[in-house]
Amino acid sequence: MTSKISILAIDLAKGSFQVCAVGCDGTVLYNRALSRNRLATLLGEQPACVVAMEACATSHHWGRMAQSHGHEVRLVPAAYVKPFVRRQKNDRADAEAIAEAAMRPTMRFVAVKSAETQGRAVAFRTHQCLVRQRTQLINALRGHLAEFGWWRRRDRRA
Repeated sequence: MTSKISILAIDLAKGSFQVCAVGCDGTVLYNRALSRNRLATLLGEQPACVVAMEACATSHHWGRMAQSHGHEVRLVPAAYVKPFVRRQKNDRADAEAIAEAAMRPTMRFVAVKSAETQGRAVAFRTHQCLVRQRTQLINALRGHLAEFGWWRRRDRRA
């Protein structure tokens, strides 16, 4: 049965993942929940196919894992998946919608980021956060001191 699968659409979550397997003719072969360990095993055992996921927090990690097993990874932006949800929003419907979006010939996909690229982005965002927090603290302290009559003009030098 695994050799007939052309697309594995995965709705990512924290503990369990919904996997929708689609055949070459577009029929849904199965749509079931898998644990983290079982998903990793499935990606290793499954012959090369298209693995589609929504572009979200853990999608780049799982995308790199799928690529290491020879799969073609398609990360679909969440806004592009939403129109394909046919019924109430749940994990099963989301996985089918991801599969449907991944089959579209004109769909645009997000490139899988390397661990190094993600690491640089994390360092940059952390630095930006610390700069904002420092500015907030300085402004708060200035305001509290002004309540007691202590103030100082800002130094306008660059």
